[in-house]
Amino acid sequence: MKEKVLSSNNIVQQNETEEDVVFNLSIRPTKLSEFVGQKEVVNNLKVALQAAKQRSEPIEHVLLSGPPGLGKTSLAHIIAHEMDSKITATSGPAIARAGDLIGVLTNLEKGDILFIDEIHRLSKTVEEFLYPAMENFQIDFIIDKGPYAKTIKFNLKPFTLVGATTRSGLLAAPLRSRFGMFYNLNFYDIDQLALIVRHSAGSLCVKIDKDASLEIARRSRGTPRIANRLLRRVRDYSQVKKIDTIDKSTVIISLEELNIDNAGLDDLDRRVLKTIIDIYNGGPVGIESVAATLNEETDTIVDTIEPYLLQAGFLKRTPRGRSITKATYAHFGIKKEKQEELF
Repeated sequence: MKEKVLSSNNIVQQNETEEDVVFNLSIRPTKLSEFVGQKEVVNNLKVALQAAKQRSEPIEHVLLSGPPGLGKTSLAHIIAHEMDSKITATSGPAIARAGDLIGVLTNLEKGDILFIDEIHRLSKTVEEFLYPAMENFQIDFIIDKGPYAKTIKFNLKPFTLVGATTRSGLLAAPLRSRFGMFYNLNFYDIDQLALIVRHSAGSLCVKIDKDASLEIARRSRGTPRIANRLLRRVRDYSQVKKIDTIDKSTVIISLEELNIDNAGLDDLDRRVLKTIIDIYNGGPVGIESVAATLNEETDTIVDTIEPYLLQAGFLKRTPRGRSITKATYAHFGIKKEKQEELF
């Protein structure tokens, strides 16, 4: 299911394009040893996978949470590969009715992985249908209606559900409690992203020097998906300009032409921040008011824009709403006197 396109210059936002899907599949790691970053998550998963294989049992249900583009889907495929299992992938919005899930569940073999992306967007009916399937590997479905209605219990083969969510707080407590393992993925540091950029450049047969990979990493908002996307745009620029090896100056020029600044902020990020500064005097202001002013969906700002702005220190949440930080005023070159006046 396609997400709303945020703007015409949407290169650093989180909507995954068809180009992203194809490229990410080509460079996706297949083993935990190949996965860059998320060291704590990887180490814990390694122990759980090894223990499950020693017992010849499916691994427990796993819930992966965190902002888009950090590797939740990759980890789900790695779990399947490490367990020598087949993976069936779907998403919460794609499962409209409980009946849609019955066919998926009954076709799973022992040890198979069912990956549900955006699991927090499952309907209440489908979610409740999952409870016995996760807990007892059974499903109950009703045939006929009225006085002739009968409940049939169907035994499933033991499987592992891997759920991915960008908003774990929206998961119902009964569903959350049925997962045996919970892992939250955090934003990547610059060195980790630079390593990913250099690896992806090799897959693209592109030459890039160390400083250039670090510059792309600095503008990638702590997210591998965005780092790969920026690399492809820099690749395009260097190809047109007939540049053999991408250097730092090439990265700076090409990304500035795309209106991506040295902090990785794009037009929509800057519009959000400047709206709070110019119209709401730096905040605090409710996110609904900001979304209405920008004519954007509230979920768009909360899911794809706000996480990085909060993590990078450009925005803060208060009981009364969102407020701009001193780092934002400094980034936009607003004088210190103005900062003190607003703070």
